[in-house]
Amino acid sequence: MLKKGHYLQIAFNRPLSEVKGMVEALPLSEKIIIEAGTPLIKKYGAKGISSLKNWRDLKTGSENYIVADLKCMDRGLREVEIAAGAGAGAATCLGLAPTETIDEFIKNCEELGIDSMIDMMNIPFPFEILQKLKKRPKAVVLHRGADENEKNKEKQIPYRQVHQIKGAYNILISIAGAENFKEVRRAIFNDADIAVVWRSFYESPEKTAKLAEEFLRETR
Repeated sequence: MLKKGHYLQIAFNRPLSEVKGMVEALPLSEKIIIEAGTPLIKKYGAKGISSLKNWRDLKTGSENYIVADLKCMDRGLREVEIAAGAGAGAATCLGLAPTETIDEFIKNCEELGIDSMIDMMNIPFPFEILQKLKKRPKAVVLHRGADENEKNKEKQIPYRQVHQIKGAYNILISIAGAENFKEVRRAIFNDADIAVVWRSFYESPEKTAKLAEEFLRETR
């Protein structure tokens, strides 16, 4: 289970043959969270999740926390079973999913010992989703999507909602879509617990170690 603190979550989406070297190049830091990105999971399935965990565990000599970005929309039990069986420490479900699916997802994450993360991409008022749930997730992801970043640069990450959610619930907040050093710094400044990045690492895999060190400085 993830403890409170400031973390850098790095999502990997390149071919596994390349990701192996990228994961091995990452610095040893408890602040780094590895994510099996949605495209990677779609291509490699549970093998993609377990490979990332095994490589990181070998690098650090300890058990590591891996996020499986499933973006679950249905079958809240089966998808959690797959992620947990592959060694994930957390999995994601879309806030746009039916309430019944989210409730089932959270319940089964708890029973299988992994953290539930609800991704609020394209949801204007995440607080309204949380109010409907039987139990609260471990974390909420406030997410400006990759396509939005490219096509609608005016759309802002809803930082004001961080304090609104934390003021009502004991929930970790993850910010996805903050893709440069300034935005990661802003996410942490606005009391986010996790800043998620992927594009810089995807575009420049050979700079993985340097990028990680530079992004880590923004999470202090």
